[in-house]
Amino acid sequence: MWLVLADPLSARVFLDCGIAERAAQRWPERLQPVFLFRREETDAWAARLNGRGVLYPEDLVPASAAPLERVLRRGDRWLDERIGYYPLAIRLNYRHGFHLERMHPGHGNWLLDSARAGPLPHWRTLERGMTRWHFSPRRHVPHALLDQLRTDRPAVVFSNVQMQAAVPYIVAARRLGLTLVGYVASWDHTVGKGVISPHLDRYIVQNDVMRDDLARYHDVDPARVIVTGWPQTDVFHTPRPRSAYDEIVRGYGLDPAKPLVLVMGNTPTNAPYEDRFVERLVDWRQSTAGAPQLLFRPHPRDREWRTRFAAALAGSGTAAQEPSYTDMETLATLLQHGDCVVANAGTILLDALVNDRPSVCVLYDEGAPPGESWAAKNVVGEHYRELVASGAFLRAERFEEVVAGIERCLAAPEELAEERRRVVKAVVGDVDGRASERVVAAVADAVD
Repeated sequence: MWLVLADPLSARVFLDCGIAERAAQRWPERLQPVFLFRREETDAWAARLNGRGVLYPEDLVPASAAPLERVLRRGDRWLDERIGYYPLAIRLNYRHGFHLERMHPGHGNWLLDSARAGPLPHWRTLERGMTRWHFSPRRHVPHALLDQLRTDRPAVVFSNVQMQAAVPYIVAARRLGLTLVGYVASWDHTVGKGVISPHLDRYIVQNDVMRDDLARYHDVDPARVIVTGWPQTDVFHTPRPRSAYDEIVRGYGLDPAKPLVLVMGNTPTNAPYEDRFVERLVDWRQSTAGAPQLLFRPHPRDREWRTRFAAALAGSGTAAQEPSYTDMETLATLLQHGDCVVANAGTILLDALVNDRPSVCVLYDEGAPPGESWAAKNVVGEHYRELVASGAFLRAERFEEVVAGIERCLAAPEELAEERRRVVKAVVGDVDGRASERVVAAVADAVD
């Protein structure tokens, strides 16, 4: 069985939330990990899997190739840019109204770059043909990948079935008649993160809404969809001692006996003015008697974090964590004992609600030029609307409301507890510490 780890965020769910460990126990001689992303981001995880002969992209799609192979690769890339991965993702958004407020030509997030829609007219018949080609078993597949799959004949399990890098594996497996299992990586991925192949044997999702989305937007048979809950909640389900929290906080030069606000970052693409928000929060903390301590957590994809969070690194009573995909234990401990969470959008806000943290959602861009709106648009996605409407957290549309929200969370942490429990139940299902167990059972149901 090939466990195809498609990107760092979904790899974290599989490798740090117990799925890979349980799979290795169930199939001790059969599990073959395959990373599809950059080696420098896989080192910590690959070391833990070292005895399993980890495969990397260059092992299956080598840079050097015979002349005919190079020609075929270029032709496939040329077609993909015009009728493949990104054109289909953009057209899916237009067809169903996903993220229309956020999309514009040249957007840094290519899934929102309307210039990538491709040259063909937006006709449904044409787009159905584009989708058929995109996942067609007759499409070009790198020869080394196809040969290895033909030799191993594995079941192929994806940590994220929607990644562009996963498509050749889907195409090759269809050509060879192999079993395919796809994990849909996040609660909002069905509605605006690209098309999903309807050709897999099994799909694994977090909740009933995602199962319905697969049928409505991606033509997937609901009978092939298994709802397991969210494996990341398994990590949060285990209580962490206060002593562990105290040790982490002291490690950042902060006092664990004093109130601590966790300020969660977004990506530079989604929050280009975040540095100004960080600066203003730090200034507020320095100039306000009795203000709480601030611990900033940049997004794992933020490679500019030392610049964007410079004020937090230099301030008194403030600190910033180094971005990481592999610090789930630290994140769980902070979320179980921190006093308040401030965030714009994203899964981190859901993490806070799962851990029953009083939270403030920032819906404005500090220091942005007139007419620009990034923070508010980050929560206009189909499923974010439900989250925002839940009333499970406070909303801030200017800095004064951020401050008031923090003060309110610290003064009355139980105020929205019932609303938090209600939305967690709706979005992630049961939080019982057994979601990863159910994921492995769903895989087993398909591959054994």
